[in-house]
Amino acid sequence: MRIVFAASECAPWVKTGGLGEVVGALPRQIVSLGHEVSVFVPYYRQVREKAPDRKLAIDSVTIPFQSYNRFASILDGGVHDGVQVYFVDNPEMFDRESMYAVASGGYGDNWERFGLYCRAVLEASKQLGAPDIFHVHDWQASLIPVYLKTVYAGDPELRRCATVLTIHNAGYQGLFPPQTTERLLLPWEIFTIDGVEFYDKFNFLKGGIVYSDLLTTVSPRYAEEIQTAEFGEGLEGVLRKRSGDLVGILNGIDYDEWNPAKDGNIAAHYSPDHLEGKAECRRDVLHAFGAQGVSDRTAVLGMVTRLTTQKGIDLLEKISGELLHEDVVLVQLGTGEPYYENFFRSLAAHNPGRVLVKIAYDDALAHKVEAGADMFLMPSHYEPCGLNQFYSLKYGTPPVVRGTGGLEDTVQEWDPAARTGTGFKFHGYRPEDFLAAIRRALTAWQDKDGWRQLMRNGMAQEYSWERSAQEYVEEYERVMRARS
Repeated sequence: MRIVFAASECAPWVKTGGLGEVVGALPRQIVSLGHEVSVFVPYYRQVREKAPDRKLAIDSVTIPFQSYNRFASILDGGVHDGVQVYFVDNPEMFDRESMYAVASGGYGDNWERFGLYCRAVLEASKQLGAPDIFHVHDWQASLIPVYLKTVYAGDPELRRCATVLTIHNAGYQGLFPPQTTERLLLPWEIFTIDGVEFYDKFNFLKGGIVYSDLLTTVSPRYAEEIQTAEFGEGLEGVLRKRSGDLVGILNGIDYDEWNPAKDGNIAAHYSPDHLEGKAECRRDVLHAFGAQGVSDRTAVLGMVTRLTTQKGIDLLEKISGELLHEDVVLVQLGTGEPYYENFFRSLAAHNPGRVLVKIAYDDALAHKVEAGADMFLMPSHYEPCGLNQFYSLKYGTPPVVRGTGGLEDTVQEWDPAARTGTGFKFHGYRPEDFLAAIRRALTAWQDKDGWRQLMRNGMAQEYSWERSAQEYVEEYERVMRARS
């Protein structure tokens, strides 16, 4: 099969989280299974800095809007591990300070930017070779199935193409005024409750949900959750209507990059059979955060996260006083909402040596935290899949998680009697539930033999992209059979 991935992010060129990780890794595994994959990404300023002076694949494609045309070039990003990468270049749309937004909010013309991007992918595919499957990701690429079922419905080059939409986070939908419909040259007939209309807004993600042939999410539990009012973000009704076409496929991780046996970012290597290097990594991460004299009896709690309510930082704020009565050091790395950034700065200032904070995005330091912490905190309000719990398991850093989305699917509660399980979970969204889970972990940590078994249990888990890719290929084949 020939598959085109369309997404607003792709590692290593540009990523803000799990979306970029997925689009950077999954296509490589699909290629390894014998299929042809291309990836289209906007040529943001951030991409230009990493991939300058790209050769033209297509000099110009014309993108019509309501009363004007724009033009985009398609740049050849090269072949990487068998995956052909293309960049959609329009400097006015994409050569900006940031990808989606500035401090005051999202770019007001994001509808135009990603409308242009979606049509450019379609127009380029007509020249470069139409795929069997357009695999589109999140709201920024969701107009591709909308266009295919409307404007391009009779196009001889594209009419046989099937579409798969992966929802990485239903909380981000791409909402714009009703006039967006005609500005993008889409028929007004789709601006209905059964189409793209959402409380009198044009909803990019809803359009993708309605018009794609298959829907996937990034974990089985999240596929169930987004059909409920708590997690559906207002789209639970339309998702329930499509429940027969909605599949949860768990993300994977790249064990070439995330493996304590060969990670070049950490102070010492270690493995399930030789855990000695973990202690050196612990000393290293404490040194990197400026801590001195931390006792071996003190548990180091790690966090690498976006500082948002979605990630459960409000729960941590509420338990911080009681938590710091325990014999712990908290190590936090990440950026996010100013309120929570300031909370952590204040907490560190009032608890020197006990709360170690870096308000930054630092990939190398994230590896050090995963390797050096004794346990890892993920109290997410919701977590479509999550990646850090995979890293934590592999690095022998048992996670303490809220049982939601991918966290529920991938972390099993430690049973000290049976010596089974991989971490610690809580299910209510209450501060006391989170604190109780941490205290269970701290109690288990006192039993060093049991804790080593817990570490090894987690390190033995296998969440590679190979498994995920095979599941996606099976779904592609199902879509193709349904359309034949």
